Amino acid sequence: MNTRPVATRRSPMPIRRGIARIFWRLSRWTYVPESPRYEGSRIVIGAPHTSNWDFVFMLCIAWSEGLRLRWLGKKSLFAGWRRPIMRGLGGIPVDRANPAGLVDTLVSEMRADPDLVLVVTPEGTRSSGTTWRSGFYRIALAAQVPVTLGYVDRPSRTCGLGETLRLTADVSADMDRIRAFYADKSGLRPELRTEPRLSDEAGGSATTTDPDKR
Repeated sequence: MNTRPVATRRSPMPIRRGIARIFWRLSRWTYVPESPRYEGSRIVIGAPHTSNWDFVFMLCIAWSEGLRLRWLGKKSLFAGWRRPIMRGLGGIPVDRANPAGLVDTLVSEMRADPDLVLVVTPEGTRSSGTTWRSGFYRIALAAQVPVTLGYVDRPSRTCGLGETLRLTADVSADMDRIRAFYADKSGLRPELRTEPRLSDEAGGSATTTDPDKR
């Protein structure tokens, strides 16, 4: 029997929860609460990633759910006066020209922190692409944490956290489940949506090395 207390989910500061409530009220979007709620360390996929507004939706979803969020951002976002703000919002700067060691660090942090929630945008860009980056998949396998499918869908004006699943290392089978979930999710700009597909699927299995190889 699982005796872990339900209170492991940490509530954000009241001001953050209040900001999220105001945003949902004024935006005409419907926030769909996570059900059932998952407690513990995990990766949250942010997709489809087609607009800068996705960042705002991500924060408001996290604040509404009471998640202690961490997210990856390009190093330039943390320059100068923006650094303390981005850090305070959970940002982790990434030097794309020298990413060595980042995944190992993230895996270690996720193993050590039972409540860490890392948001990853596998599309890697707001422009339309051909495949998703496989970093989220490799980190989840190495850290032995599940993946939650976060979404933004313009036609229905809904967003939130969907299914939480455990990856099996069978890339094709796992991605079939992920594709099925996102099949009717368009993002804010549907024309920029990238089909959930990894270049690794051709091999049928995944390893935990070279996390950002496309």
